[in-house]
Amino acid sequence: MFGFSPKLPINDQERQWVDEGFRRLEKLLGRRRMLEARVITPTAEDFPDPYDSTSTASIERLFGRVCSYMHVDRNSLEFEVFPDETEELRRILPYWRGGVGRHAAGLYLHAMEERVSEEDDGAAVVAIRSSQLKDPVSLVATIAHELGHVILLGQGLMSPKTSDHEPMTDLLTVFLGLGIFNANSANRFKRWQDDRSQGWSMQRLGYLTEEIFGYALAKFTVERGED
Repeated sequence: MFGFSPKLPINDQERQWVDEGFRRLEKLLGRRRMLEARVITPTAEDFPDPYDSTSTASIERLFGRVCSYMHVDRNSLEFEVFPDETEELRRILPYWRGGVGRHAAGLYLHAMEERVSEEDDGAAVVAIRSSQLKDPVSLVATIAHELGHVILLGQGLMSPKTSDHEPMTDLLTVFLGLGIFNANSANRFKRWQDDRSQGWSMQRLGYLTEEIFGYALAKFTVERGED
């Protein structure tokens, strides 16, 4: 009646980047990888194991499950949890070179880049900031992003010098069926309350906005011919 037409919540440049990003990932991994990807959701069906943020075994099970969903060999990786104090990385990960943002949620490092002794086996390292353990959804999102690095960088499919390799790694989580976690973690609103006070906080995770994730998830659905 008023002549209004639907409008995307992202601009045309962002839309074109997502569309081209899907084409780039198809060339790297094959279109079948996307079409046959299992859509993973934060449900007991996909994550049946009880989760305890203080249990090493529980965290390891979750990590192994995300590895299996993304078709990454768990045995090829070393998995670490590092304290929020960034300086502790120097002690825990001998291959750390610095340059890590203070609020980095996770890290991917390939030991072959800088071996410090003959005993090093050259395994890749995925490390997660300890504060991520308290939020299972964000934890899965962070693991999925770092495993995206394992796939794109570790397999030599993309250079770390590629200007948009971090956003492309976020887009890969959508391409492989875990985008719901990363979209829901793009901005995390948290409210807290105790006997004396209450408040809220907002945390940004990842390199894509909620709106771009929303469009990417819609494109994923259309490309797969789903309703």
